[in-house]
Order: sequence, then structure tokens, then C-alpha cells
Amino acid sequence: MTLSEALESLTRALVGDLVLTPVEVAREAGVDLERARRLWRALGFPPVPDEERAFSRSDAAILRAVRELVEGGAVDPQVLVQLARVTGQSLARLAEAQIASRTILLETNAGKIATADWTALVAGTESLIPSLEPLVAYAWRRHLLAAVCRLVATETEPHREAGSVVAGFADLVGFTAISQQLSARQLAAAVDRFEALAYEHIPERGGRVVKMIGDEVMFACDAPAAAAEIALGLVEAYAGDDVLPEVRVGLASGPALSWEGDLYGPTVNLASRLVNIARPGTVLVSQELAEQLEGANALVLRPLRPLTLKGMGRVHVSVLRRAGVGEEKPARQLRPEESSRSGTRGRGRKRG
Repeated sequence: MTLSEALESLTRALVGDLVLTPVEVAREAGVDLERARRLWRALGFPPVPDEERAFSRSDAAILRAVRELVEGGAVDPQVLVQLARVTGQSLARLAEAQIASRTILLETNAGKIATADWTALVAGTESLIPSLEPLVAYAWRRHLLAAVCRLVATETEPHREAGSVVAGFADLVGFTAISQQLSARQLAAAVDRFEALAYEHIPERGGRVVKMIGDEVMFACDAPAAAAEIALGLVEAYAGDDVLPEVRVGLASGPALSWEGDLYGPTVNLASRLVNIARPGTVLVSQELAEQLEGANALVLRPLRPLTLKGMGRVHVSVLRRAGVGEEKPARQLRPEESSRSGTRGRGRKRG
């Protein structure tokens, strides 16, 4: 089988024969062309020329089903576009990760992949469809159930402020410099190790991974004590790892907006700032979270002098450690001019 034949076979297996233009697929589904284009863009795909036959009968069937959902009142058109954006982003990452994990193993020292290997990769992708598709559906169902349960718990538990969460960031110290010395395969192994430890320790203690941001993980937890355990567990895990450097963690508690699978607001912004000023191997927590953790026998909180952060004013923070553990490394005390500009440091981490 040639590479061209393998691609044709994969296309048919995934979406069917491409026999319809954008105008034809919209007409067959009974949907306005501009509305169909809007949904296509929301899923993250580039525009398709009007004359190009890039769609199949299965595309028309899905578009028709979407139209029926809207017409039946099951979903608002704007909510549908929002869900399409989240779905597109999530599944695009899944697809890219699936292919990248295989191509990096095929690359030669020159970074080239032979045509025969490309053909094998395409054919192998097709063979995985029957196994992976049920897994994707299963994961979505379980996460949907978990999201509903979290919402119910937030609304029904006494003494729990609606929309309140503990947001945290754990950052690998000095990883940017380290990564410059690694090959693509070594870098992939290091990133995989970083993610594996995060996914091992965060869900285990009742938290959830919001997203991975390069050499950083953003997580959330509903219970302050569990969030503290997550932060300390991450510090301990990375400190004892033979491959990765230490991490530093910032935690803040308060209201946050949950939108499209992400978290936004002042609480998240503060946690992001705190991780920037923490020392390697330490956990910095906001004043509100420190107050919630007071009285926990297994934890020690040492207040630092107040800091002035740009856009946030004067904030009180504490270093968190386990009781009985030796004196922690102090957080770096910022000079006034430093604290006014501490923030995302150009890594695309600005929060809403």
C-alpha cells in the first residue's frame, strides 16, 4: 500500500467518502450555510472553499442531528457553539498527542521519517479506531458524571460558598534551561514524567488537573486540606525524582469562574502570581487559604511580610509545610519594584 492509498483508506474509515461541498452538506442537513461554517470554525477547523468536496454523508448526518437538537429546544445555539469550541480543543489535543507519541519514535537523528514509516503510521492509526473510540466516549461519560457530582456537592454542602475553589499551580524550577540540553525524545520523556507525577498525585488526593501548561500544571480542589496535601505531595514527589527538578507551588482559595473547562478570576490570578515568587521546593498560600487551614495538626503555616503585587495591591501570604519537617526554604522576598511586575513572565498564563 502506498502512502496515498493509506491516507484514502484512513479518510474513509474516519469520516467516509468525501463527496459533498460546503454548500451541499449544509443543504442536505437543512442548515444555513453560515451557521454550518460557524460550527465548523468553533470545532477548530480552517475554512473550506465552496467548490471543494471535503465532506461526507456522515458530516451531513451529524449536522442534521445538531439542527434537530437546536430546533427541539434541547440546547441553545450559543451554548452549542461554546460546547463545540471545548470539544474541538480537547479532541484536537488528543489527536495531536496520539500522532506525536508515535512520530517521535520514528524520527531519525536528522529529524526525518521515511515514507514507508509514514505509510505504516497512517495504516496503524486506522487499526486503532475501533479500540480508541469507545475509550473516548467512556472517559467523557465518567467526566460528565464527576462534573455533575461536584456541582451538586458545591450547592448542597453546608458552609460552602458557591463557586469557591482552591486553585493551584505547580511549576518545574529551571526546566526551560534544562530543556535546551535535551533531544526531542529526551524532552518528550521528561514532559511525560512530569505529567505522570501530576496525574498520580492530584486526583489521588481529591483534586483535578485543569490543564498542563508546558512545564507547569494547573489544578483545582474543593477542599482546602486536600489542596494542601496535593501541594505538599507534589513538592515531595518531584524532590525525590531522579529525572526532574524540584517544583514550587502557589495556592489560593476563593471564588472562581468555571468556563469551557478552565478557571478564571482573581483567585486563579493570585495562585499564578504566588507560584512565581515561591522558592524551589516550597508552597505559598494565600491569606484566605491559610485561615481555612488553621488548626490542622499536620500542617505548619509561617506568615511572610506582606507583598505588593501589581493589579492586586497588598497581599498576605504564608509558607506551608508539614509539621515535624525541618525549617522550610523561605520564599524570596520581593523588592517593591519586583513585586509590582511579578506575574505571568511572558508564558501565556494570564488569567481572566
